[in-house]
Amino acid sequence: MSSPTPSSSVSAPPCIVEPAAQAHWFKKEVHAHDGQLRAYLRGAFPRVRDVDDVVQESYLRIWRRQAVRPIQSAKAFLFTIARRLAIDWVRHEKISAAAPVEELESPDVLIQEPTVDAVSRAELIALLVDAVDSLPARCREVVILRKFKLLSARETAGRLGIREHTVDMQLSRGTARIRAHLAARGITRILGRDF
Repeated sequence: MSSPTPSSSVSAPPCIVEPAAQAHWFKKEVHAHDGQLRAYLRGAFPRVRDVDDVVQESYLRIWRRQAVRPIQSAKAFLFTIARRLAIDWVRHEKISAAAPVEELESPDVLIQEPTVDAVSRAELIALLVDAVDSLPARCREVVILRKFKLLSARETAGRLGIREHTVDMQLSRGTARIRAHLAARGITRILGRDF
């Protein structure tokens, strides 16, 4: 009795990117940012002890995603993945780690101000970055120049080649969207500033 031939309608999911092409893409578009990514993680998430693990997991995830569907901006995607992994790692460590009794009795711990700690601050910054990243391009440029680089409406208009009225309108829309994005996550103020 002969074995049945496989049906032509059943096939493996197509790989959009050939392995050799993907390896070239990965080296050029992803691995080229290795040093910058590690520096970012060490600076933004000092509590993450093993940055290498976060970087490797980020690489794995971006490799898998590119194999299924092309990524438009590899650097932005890589940093977003790494940031989310680092936040998850910090949250897990915060929940599972218990401070020794000696550390709790330390004067430094007692004197600390009851404000947002470094971990929460990193999480809040990550949420703010996500909110700004979600804005349309022109709106995002205006918000960054006005709110973060503290340029005047006139300077922003000159730099972007638009009218001051357009700057005001885009800033109003951008800040409203950021507020809504943060409010949906239960945040009304971030690092002492309103949006």
